[in-house]
Amino acid sequence: MKIVNSIQALRAEVHAQRMAGKRIGFVPTMGNLHAGHITLITEGHKHADIMVSSVFVNPTQFGPNEDFDNYPRTLDADAAKLEAAGCHFLFAPPVDEMYPGDQDKWAKVVVTEITDRHCGAARPGHFDGVSTVVTKLFNIVKPDVALFGKKDFQQLAVIRRMTTALCFDINVIGVDTVREANGLAMSSRNGYLTEDEKARGATLYQCLCSAKEAIQQGERDYSAIAHAANEKLKAAGFEPEYFTVCRADTLEPAVASDTDLVILAAARMGKARLIDNIDFQV
Repeated sequence: MKIVNSIQALRAEVHAQRMAGKRIGFVPTMGNLHAGHITLITEGHKHADIMVSSVFVNPTQFGPNEDFDNYPRTLDADAAKLEAAGCHFLFAPPVDEMYPGDQDKWAKVVVTEITDRHCGAARPGHFDGVSTVVTKLFNIVKPDVALFGKKDFQQLAVIRRMTTALCFDINVIGVDTVREANGLAMSSRNGYLTEDEKARGATLYQCLCSAKEAIQQGERDYSAIAHAANEKLKAAGFEPEYFTVCRADTLEPAVASDTDLVILAAARMGKARLIDNIDFQV
């Protein structure tokens, strides 16, 4: 695996591969990699000849009181994991390579409506930062296929809408969430949890599964389902942020006639803000 730090160098490397007839797969990350990230690389090998990954802690998707400064940076360990998974190129740019000059005075990419609720409401400007940096990375790598975890379901929906709206010729693939043995979704921020909190953190997925089962058995009072889930989360030591049954395509609150659903949830446990979801049809 080759580690590249500049946009110009990565473009040259990927261009050579493309001219050789290779299909390019891409997995963007913020590092501190876990098994969920590596699954994206593994899945990417099914769709592409050359796998590119990026490790870049993107400042524009963090709010003023969030954990940008403390976000774990583990580049050496990340590189070793990516190489073991068969990644061919790792793009690890410094901030001034991605955002030369004053980043607040440059262009940004805004995806409307689908970013208004859920994490978008809780983290103003977050998805503007996500869509801007992913647009930059797509323009640099020009992949044939890009892979994202479904744990960040709203992020995946935003990227899909952005990809369509901006006419990127990229197949965006969502990959199922990788979980700990107790059901807790793997996340870079799980490192903020104590062992006791990790054990109690599994309650979030349990609530999602219980809600799905209730809906599949005919329950359509979604506000009652959410209330019951939030009470269970509070009893486990969570501070619930949202627990919403949504239409899977628009992420708007679902009504009884909707059949393609996703339940989105976010809650705080100790120092960590955990998100999770479950999508299904009825």
